[in-house]
Amino acid sequence: MLWKPPPVLPILEREQTGQVRRVVLSTMAEGAFRGLDSLGNSVSSRLFEPTLRLGVTGLARAGKTVFITSLVANLLNRGRMLQLEAARTGRIDSAYLQPQPDDTVPRFAYEDHLAALTGPEPHWPASTRAVSELRLSLTLRPRGLLSGLQGPRRLHLDIVDYPGEWLLDLALLDKSYAQWSAEVLARLPARPVAAEFLQMLTTVEATAPHDEPQAQALAAEFTRHLNAARGAGFYDCSPGRFLLPGDLAGSPVLTFGPLPVEEAPARRSLWREMQRRYEAYKAKVVQPFFRDHFTRIDRQVVLVDALSAIHSGPQAVEDLRQAMGDVLSAFRPGHNGFLTSLLRGKRVEKILFAATKADHLHHLQHPQMSAIIEALTREARDRAQFAGAETAALALASLRATTEEMRPHDGAELACVRGWLLQTGRQAAFYPGALPDDPAQLLAPARQGATRWLGGDYQAMQFAPAKLSLRPGDGPPHIRLDRAAEFLIGDQL
Repeated sequence: MLWKPPPVLPILEREQTGQVRRVVLSTMAEGAFRGLDSLGNSVSSRLFEPTLRLGVTGLARAGKTVFITSLVANLLNRGRMLQLEAARTGRIDSAYLQPQPDDTVPRFAYEDHLAALTGPEPHWPASTRAVSELRLSLTLRPRGLLSGLQGPRRLHLDIVDYPGEWLLDLALLDKSYAQWSAEVLARLPARPVAAEFLQMLTTVEATAPHDEPQAQALAAEFTRHLNAARGAGFYDCSPGRFLLPGDLAGSPVLTFGPLPVEEAPARRSLWREMQRRYEAYKAKVVQPFFRDHFTRIDRQVVLVDALSAIHSGPQAVEDLRQAMGDVLSAFRPGHNGFLTSLLRGKRVEKILFAATKADHLHHLQHPQMSAIIEALTREARDRAQFAGAETAALALASLRATTEEMRPHDGAELACVRGWLLQTGRQAAFYPGALPDDPAQLLAPARQGATRWLGGDYQAMQFAPAKLSLRPGDGPPHIRLDRAAEFLIGDQL
């Protein structure tokens, strides 16, 4: 009988198994250490180099791009930021731009926009059409009794620019297709620009089998109405991606519209297909924006072109007031405790509602403009403050494009502004009309459904940016931009 060596396979299996276990344990340990290291870095960055994310949005021609450009330029050159305490007292030692932290988000084209505003032939930059971001880092001098023993600290300000139309979309997350359709169809009769879409609806049978050419025609007409409504001064023009489709143009998530509510529509009916696409829009367009960008914002400024709304009439003012309520419903206002922000996600601690284009009014009317924006946003601000957020409202001009003068008229002096007209390039003086001291004179007729103002005629003019000659250390001229910065970031400086 021949001798056979003992089997070695089980031994090899045990060795391999031991190696696998050691590799698994090593991987688990490495993952745990990485997690602790990541948490440590997060805690360290929050304590020693904190990051503050400022969201900037606005509704229809409110001037988001100009606001961000002027804000950054005036933080880099702080000669005009006297109402920002840290700038006035010299606590900001330096400010500089850095690469943004989000590699998948386009960079805000600050240099291009600044060149457009301050170049030999100044012009307004292109409006916001997608999310963009810019990081501005501020080096701050220490203060207090032990300031001599401390080195400077750094604050990263990440400015996130996104279209206001997308902000209004967030209110859709809590609405079913039936609810949204009912709300839209209820407000369209008050909009003359919706007449053709409403006429098309009379020829559509919502319970009939789905027909794609009909669905596309309905969505195209609804989109035309939204663009016309925005041009007419209305603000609630959601879904916002219908106005800014980008790569989604022609896709099913942008091919739907409101239909009259049906009790039990058939499975393959037009109504059910529209409902399906509406839910897909929420799931694949709105929710990713909410998750990836909106929930990470610490402070928020909402820019409002209130003057254009007043010029457009009572219906536009009421639409703006309701839109402000919808805007706030999208936020998660409240205070960010250290553990709360780590474990539960960030809340918006401060919200500023700013009426732009204050330079279109003589400074004598600025108190009235501030009172109007405060009244327009009163309900929204009260709800935010109840949730623990700090709110404010003011009138500002991110870039001053006019000068002031008094002109005689019928034995009185009119408070006018002078600037270069955008349409003709000619210089002209402009009197927009006297805003009322009591905002209720505007808001009451708007709430009551008035179609025109009875007590006054308010005008709006489009001015081009003026040619600038900036001294070293000065940013572009503005109105109350420094007060806005003090409210939004002053406590962190």
